[in-house]
Amino acid sequence: MYNELNFKKVARRINSYKKAMIDMQVALTATKAVGPDNDGEGEFEKAKVLKKRLIELGFKNFRHYDAPDKSVPAGIRPNFITTIEGKNKKKHIWILTHLDVVPPGELKLWSRDPYEAYVKNGLIYGRGVEDNQQDMVASIFAVKALIDEGIAPSNSIGLAFVSDEETSSKMGLRYMLKCRNHPFKKDDLIIVPDGGNPRGTLIEVAEKSMLWLRFKTRGKQCHASIPQLGKNAFVAASHLVTQLALLKKRYPKSDSLFKPPTSTFEPTKKEANVGNVNTIPGEDVFYLDCRILPQYKLSDVMSEIKKITRATENKFKVKIEISEVQKLQAPKPTPSDAPVVKALEKAVKSIYRTKATAGGVGAGTVAAFFRKKNYPVAVWSKENMNAHQPDENCTIDNMLSNAKVFAHIFLQD
Repeated sequence: MYNELNFKKVARRINSYKKAMIDMQVALTATKAVGPDNDGEGEFEKAKVLKKRLIELGFKNFRHYDAPDKSVPAGIRPNFITTIEGKNKKKHIWILTHLDVVPPGELKLWSRDPYEAYVKNGLIYGRGVEDNQQDMVASIFAVKALIDEGIAPSNSIGLAFVSDEETSSKMGLRYMLKCRNHPFKKDDLIIVPDGGNPRGTLIEVAEKSMLWLRFKTRGKQCHASIPQLGKNAFVAASHLVTQLALLKKRYPKSDSLFKPPTSTFEPTKKEANVGNVNTIPGEDVFYLDCRILPQYKLSDVMSEIKKITRATENKFKVKIEISEVQKLQAPKPTPSDAPVVKALEKAVKSIYRTKATAGGVGAGTVAAFFRKKNYPVAVWSKENMNAHQPDENCTIDNMLSNAKVFAHIFLQD
């Protein structure tokens, strides 16, 4: 049975960790963990720093599921867990967070060095402090509070730290779930605190399908003063971008479970073509980020995209190659009455005095890979929602209070 007195002891203990939690944020931020797909060296050094700190904090049980990867200096992408035993040894409550961060982008947009975390007006600033270190640190100190208070939770607790979340998760959770001895069970409670809203009222139980595409247009390079001798790949690609906007009309359905409620098709990254003004480019590359309602099949959407692309090829007499960067058909949502959802509802109401409800999002998280294998999982966090932005920050009070939410769940039966 849930013990309110035990929770109050744990909550007070969490408050006493404020400086230690900030110090861990600073240390983790200073250790760059950008994946090779984003021109980084991976998460190995950050995992080393984190594990050393966990040992210093009293964590003892570790298991690794490191993915081999020749594209990083360490040769591996680290994935590991740490656990503490509860009265029920077989059932676990899992908090899964990710080690990697996205690159800082344009440094001139940052007030300070993005890898030197600092505190200002109750906020911690730095790359990764919210995505995903806020809840990584919160989950760690929620468990430490139980250890230091000598309180045995009803169920066992597991903290999982994974790589490669910011790109494909191929070297992260997807790799772990392929391991025959992976630690997750379908009656466990699994929480991925990698999405939410500023009020903490969203428990994410569903995600849209994800389709990331690369379009490479091949024309013919020539001098800009004699364009009739070439085929401008940039012009053809620009036309294609405008035509792909028609996808919004061709897939118009709306679902109020999601915010935004419709499918989205957004051109994003643009690769450099020629290096000078007076040359017509013979090649051009851009990317499209599609977040599609689950009722649509990605195979149907791809067929429509190819049809639009062929029309552009014919109009401009160019060739266009389409490559799939990421493709994930959305699995079935987690039931809104699943035990993990109910546990979060109770904890959020207790800590934040607000009602949290189940909903869906357009963003993708690793929760989708759990759902694909029919593991009930929920995504929750109270956060500022400025991940991937310049001057990324997290509220110190959110970090402390989210730790109390996790602790409350650990103490539930």
